[in-house]
Amino acid sequence: MPRHPHTEVLHQGEGACDSAMPLNRPIYATTTFVFDSAADVEAFGRGDSDRYLYSRYANPTVESAEVKLAVLEAAEAAIVTASGMAATTTALFGLLSPGDELVCSSSVYGGTLKLITRWLDRFGVRVRFATLEELGDPGPLLNAKTKVLWFESPANPTLRCADIRQVASACRAHGVISVLDNTFATPFNQQPLALGVDLVMHSATKFLNGHSDVTAGALAGSHAVIDRLRDARTLFGGVLDPAAAYALARGMKTLAVRMLLHNSNALRIAEWLSGERRVARVFYPGLPSHPDYAIARGQMTAFGGMICFEMAGGYDAACRLFDRLALVQRATSLGGVESLCSLPVLTSHYGFTDEQLQEAGVTRGMVRLSVGLEQADDLIADLDQAMA
Repeated sequence: MPRHPHTEVLHQGEGACDSAMPLNRPIYATTTFVFDSAADVEAFGRGDSDRYLYSRYANPTVESAEVKLAVLEAAEAAIVTASGMAATTTALFGLLSPGDELVCSSSVYGGTLKLITRWLDRFGVRVRFATLEELGDPGPLLNAKTKVLWFESPANPTLRCADIRQVASACRAHGVISVLDNTFATPFNQQPLALGVDLVMHSATKFLNGHSDVTAGALAGSHAVIDRLRDARTLFGGVLDPAAAYALARGMKTLAVRMLLHNSNALRIAEWLSGERRVARVFYPGLPSHPDYAIARGQMTAFGGMICFEMAGGYDAACRLFDRLALVQRATSLGGVESLCSLPVLTSHYGFTDEQLQEAGVTRGMVRLSVGLEQADDLIADLDQAMA
């Protein structure tokens, strides 16, 4: 009888690779693996062996995390990397060649934007940016040179949502590989591959790990796509350390129970913020006031633990709120059990021009809140006193 993926993920990828059978996959803290003979090494080189050679190529503990990720995303295969940016770099440089074109949403994580604008053109890749409105009808954006379309939904930090089915369908029709950053939604709330996307990317540092103690990235998709990226991950060197892979795999086991509380806490806080006169706008896909509420309801089962809101007093009011927080921690990143607050113009979008901020939909008065697992009443009380 088929089991729910969040049941399956508790057990897939565990156990040892020899006769010992521990409940959890051990940490294989080794750089290299021993062979019995030259014939064994030769068999490995031909691809006729299931042995391991060197941990930059493959490691049993790392593979355990990859199996769990594939289960969560209902993917044929997955790989993990040393950071979310390592996953992004592996995907873009693994899929694109000189003369190719990348279409990218203008509302993406700042690190992704910097990688694309500062590096891809050095290798002969043309980049075009698309607004959320243009992604609503993506067909005209694509041509014979377009090889990859990269987008986020919900986007960082505005939580705007693109119609994933629409984007994926247009990409399939034009032979373009669609890549979705699913970090904010998580596979618990959104299944991009089932909606037609070719490749899913995560900063696994965030909700997948869930405890703010591991830096990691992840890619999931079909065997055909992941096999193209495996070699790139190995040669670029962005491999995840086995100890970090162990912690990531452990974090993914509790993703479902954590997301239930992340989701409910965030919705309650977003509803409270939307009634606050000191707040100009609230961006949360689970609010009917959100411009993409209908789209989000059609492709998400719940709306995540991230909230973005704009203070009525602009940047100065956002800084005052930030400085007065007592329970919510002032820190970048997101997706951990503790609630974190950041100001996008000082972190992910620091140094952006006014024009770039406008294109990304970011204002200087925006506050990004990663809602943790504390009691919602305590978090609301902290926000209330910080706005006083």
